[in-house]
Amino acid sequence: IKDGEVLLAMKKRGFGMGKWNGVGGKLKEGESLEQAAIREVKEEIGVEIVEKDLEKMAMISFRFDHKKEWDQDCHAYVTRKWQGVPTESEEMKPQWYSFDSLPYDSMWLDDPHWLPHVLQGKKLKMLFFNPDDASQMRQRDLEIVEKF
Repeated sequence: IKDGEVLLAMKKRGFGMGKWNGVGGKLKEGESLEQAAIREVKEEIGVEIVEKDLEKMAMISFRFDHKKEWDQDCHAYVTRKWQGVPTESEEMKPQWYSFDSLPYDSMWLDDPHWLPHVLQGKKLKMLFFNPDDASQMRQRDLEIVEKF
C-alpha cells in the first residue's frame, strides 16, 4: 500500500490466470506464513520485504461442499515498505490501483467482501461457503478482530 493505492498483480498462468489479485502462493515445507509471503513477493514481482514490515490483516477461509480438496485458508498481509521496483515476471504483472478504482470485475468473487475492510485498516476473519465451485458463494461470515 502506498499513497492511497494498492499494488495488485494480474495472474498470467496457472490457478487464477486472468485475475487481478495480491501477490502470494503456497507454503513450502518448513516455511512460516511470513517467510512464504516474503519469498512469493520476491519471486513474483521482484521486490524485497522484511518480516517486521508485514502486517497480517485477514484470514479468509473457503469451504467447498462437493470438493473438500479445494478447502483452504488464505492469510492476507500488507506492507508499506519494500526495496526495489515491482516488476513483471512470468507469473505476475503488477499494477497500482487507487482504493476507489479497483478492478473487481476481474478479481475473485470474494474480494469485494473483504478487501475494502483491509484497505480501511481493519483486520478480519471471513468464511465463505461454496456449493459446487468457485463461481458461487452461498454464505459468508465476517468478524472484525483486534489482532492476530
